[in-house]
Amino acid sequence: MNHYDTQSLRTASLIAGLALALMAVLAVFGNFVAIQPLVTPGDAAKTAIDISNSEALFRWGIASLIVIAVLDVIVAGALLRLFEPVNRSVSITAAWFRVAYVAVYLVAVIQLVIALGLLSESNQASRAIDAYQTIWLVGLILFGVHLLLIGYLAYRSGFMARVFGVLLVVAGLGYIADGFVAVLVSGPSISIGQFTFVGEVALIFWLLIRGTRKDFGGREADPGHHFDPDSRWLADHQSTSTTA
Repeated sequence: MNHYDTQSLRTASLIAGLALALMAVLAVFGNFVAIQPLVTPGDAAKTAIDISNSEALFRWGIASLIVIAVLDVIVAGALLRLFEPVNRSVSITAAWFRVAYVAVYLVAVIQLVIALGLLSESNQASRAIDAYQTIWLVGLILFGVHLLLIGYLAYRSGFMARVFGVLLVVAGLGYIADGFVAVLVSGPSISIGQFTFVGEVALIFWLLIRGTRKDFGGREADPGHHFDPDSRWLADHQSTSTTA
């Protein structure tokens, strides 16, 4: 893998890391500052009044969630580039699962916009907000599969410690469990993802600190790690290097 390829992968790591870090900040603001404090479960009237009194804040929360969706697509592309040398087909599949999750998530966010137009009918507004939560949770199944695939790629990569792959798989399983619980169990339930997300945080730090300085052509990983020899992307670049 030549210098250009290493720089390309470092750039992909930086883009993914920065986008994920920004998403984390926006998620805290959108969910825990602008939206959730204004929603009182089981009290539609109070929820409608609180949102009406802080409508600008609620709208900014929705806007931040939309920006998160855009950044999610950027992350999907950056991670595709980063893990493409490991296994191209799995990387592409992982990217498409994340994009599919984004599509579902945007449908969920639209419910919040609909709720704004129904504040005079508090019960309908409350149902729209509940729909946002339900659609988002079900969409986490797609996101969980994405993390399973990224975890597999990280484990096999050779340029990341295998523990990152394990943690990402655990995070993915947590989100998948949350999604199926939302489908199979009525009423509120414990979120497993809030306890298993450590792999995502670890990935952000690796992308920003380690990935941006990694010598991807140096095979710095453990001897047991290796790039997938069936990766067409890697084979093409090896062929180019041989004939150069």
